[in-house]
Amino acid sequence: MRSAALFDLDHTVLTSDTGMSWMRFQRRRGELSTAGLMRAIGWSLLYKAAVLDLEALATKLTAELTDEPEAPMIEAAAAWYAQDVVPMIAPAARHAIATHRAAGDVVALATGATQYAAESVARGLGIDHTLCSRLEVVDGRFTGKLAAMCFGVHKVTLVEAFARAADIDLATSTFYSDSYNDLPMLARVGTPVAVNPDVRLWRHARAHGWRIEQWR
Repeated sequence: MRSAALFDLDHTVLTSDTGMSWMRFQRRRGELSTAGLMRAIGWSLLYKAAVLDLEALATKLTAELTDEPEAPMIEAAAAWYAQDVVPMIAPAARHAIATHRAAGDVVALATGATQYAAESVARGLGIDHTLCSRLEVVDGRFTGKLAAMCFGVHKVTLVEAFARAADIDLATSTFYSDSYNDLPMLARVGTPVAVNPDVRLWRHARAHGWRIEQWR
């Protein structure tokens, strides 16, 4: 069996988070109100404190896209990635990815971000495998449903399925994340690494002797 190096995206591979970055991008384009931006900031703070019901929020926001065409999202996401996301890729993340690749590990993203952020970053970094939350699209339009969730216990489920299909031993694999929300996935691998950890994850990592790294 092979080993894998799994990377969270926000505040890990990236120095910031894609959710807030996307909201600021929309704000610049006049597509998001001040009130909408303030709500997003509130959600971000709750997420960092690991008290946000991310599944409920993701379900609500996805439902608001029902019957909207996907094409404008793809076009906007490409511009956003080039302008805002590329500068957020941490040099330390590039180094870690290259090190694992040189060691023969399977490298994959495992992130709660949607395919429009995660797949762009994966392509830019030459990562072949992307496990992420996915918005369901039928005949070029959003159905308002999530085709996949990749956070909390859902991330563990997706990673375990990927590991079985790719003959990966999670006991010899590594997962990098900043968030206490990823505790189920961090506990599932042999080498959990807390990167730029929030306070709760920092405390847990210290108590359990996990590696702690700062990539900012």
